[in-house]
Amino acid sequence: MSVVRTLLKLFLLTAVTVPAVLLLRHWMATKQYVFNKEDVAKLAKQYAGQDHEQAFSKVVVELRKRYPGHILPDEDLQWVFVNAGGWMGSMCLVHASLTEYLLLFGTAVDTGGHSGRYWAEISDTIISGTFRQWKEGTTKSEIYYPGDTIVHGVGEATSVQWSTGTWMVEYGRGFIPSTLGFALADTLFSTQDFLTMFYTVRVYVKCLLLEAGTLLTEAGVF
Repeated sequence: MSVVRTLLKLFLLTAVTVPAVLLLRHWMATKQYVFNKEDVAKLAKQYAGQDHEQAFSKVVVELRKRYPGHILPDEDLQWVFVNAGGWMGSMCLVHASLTEYLLLFGTAVDTGGHSGRYWAEISDTIISGTFRQWKEGTTKSEIYYPGDTIVHGVGEATSVQWSTGTWMVEYGRGFIPSTLGFALADTLFSTQDFLTMFYTVRVYVKCLLLEAGTLLTEAGVF
């Protein structure tokens, strides 16, 4: 009987999970997005090779002009450490929803590790420094320089390495909550830096609230 119950539970779980995943994929394939990777890359490339702090300031100003109501205000922008896949960097989240995010990212020290494997496509445009990527199934790595854009496809995994002073603009599209497990795992199980975890969750919630407010405003609710 226990085997029957187990099989029944597995069947019910599958019956619920499969339609949910298919509906989610359909929604993500048909919904209207705020950004696209080509526009983000083109904007970031304009400031490649400049001092990264000045470049980031210009990128944020331009983003606010192009996408009003979708970019966090200055008082909510915060650089937060990220420990994931064995590497350590810092990010400044400027936009996030359930299906998109846009952030500034980089490192002040040499670092590298595993890229993670996501239900999302991620593209990075380098402002300064160098980024090395070793793709799964290959025996050679590639180095990217300021102005280059690297696209990490859905379900892909690579070895990644940033040199000191590498900074980039990153855009992700997909089911963003699915990326949080990788982004927070090292913090939870290794560094146990729960303050950083709090900062990460807090800024993501702020982004979600901003998006909800903008959506309701555009719908005429407010």
